[in-house]
Amino acid sequence: MQYDKKPILIGMLTPSSNTVLEPYTAALAAPLFPGVSVHFSRFRVTKIALDEASNSQFTLEPILQAAELLADARPDVIAWNGTSASWLGFDSDERLCAAITERTGVPATSAILGLNRLLGTMGVRRLGLVTPYTADVQRKIMANYAAAGFETVAERHSGRSDNFSFAEVPEAEIATMCREVAAAQPDAIAIVCTNMRGPLIAPELEQELGIPILDSVAFTLWGCLDATEVDMLPLRRFGRMFASRLAPLPAST
Repeated sequence: MQYDKKPILIGMLTPSSNTVLEPYTAALAAPLFPGVSVHFSRFRVTKIALDEASNSQFTLEPILQAAELLADARPDVIAWNGTSASWLGFDSDERLCAAITERTGVPATSAILGLNRLLGTMGVRRLGLVTPYTADVQRKIMANYAAAGFETVAERHSGRSDNFSFAEVPEAEIATMCREVAAAQPDAIAIVCTNMRGPLIAPELEQELGIPILDSVAFTLWGCLDATEVDMLPLRRFGRMFASRLAPLPAST
């Protein structure tokens, strides 16, 4: 089939040790191809912890250098496909996106800015949180969301800090964590980590639990499609966030 329209090009900045977000993003975006394609650039991220060495991975210059490489492909938007702002503070992504745009001239967004936009759009106030992180990182995430008016009513975490290992958490374990969090009846459950294998199990869990499941890989893509005004209906089978209207899910039976 010939495709004559100008394609939408999405650029994504990827943690170097991440093995999930690229293939899973490609799987999610496949129904939009060739009208939309996704392209990646990496910078070094290997550990998630609340220490100076770990936090220094997210200094601006290495990220901006990776963004400049992406800009050579003339993307319509650049996204930071990582969740560091959830514990470093949401303003860190606001500053990063502004710096990316200033350096490259390309509009920018991020995983966490996409999640926060979704939470507002969906009217979420009671949040369930699932991550692979350590307890102290988890507490920092919950504190940041509490300060923004979101109560974390239940959480589960895997206690890991090695970024590569996050991809080794089995889908069955992620599903179990979501089911345990769902017992508190949150308005939505967020799987916060773009190296966690949540995107393809989220739709079935939504139907089973009657609760929106907002996976990081999926909501990063959602934010890019929202920014470029792409029709997301072809992706509706991947979760409620891609529906034309964010109507309430049916109650689980």
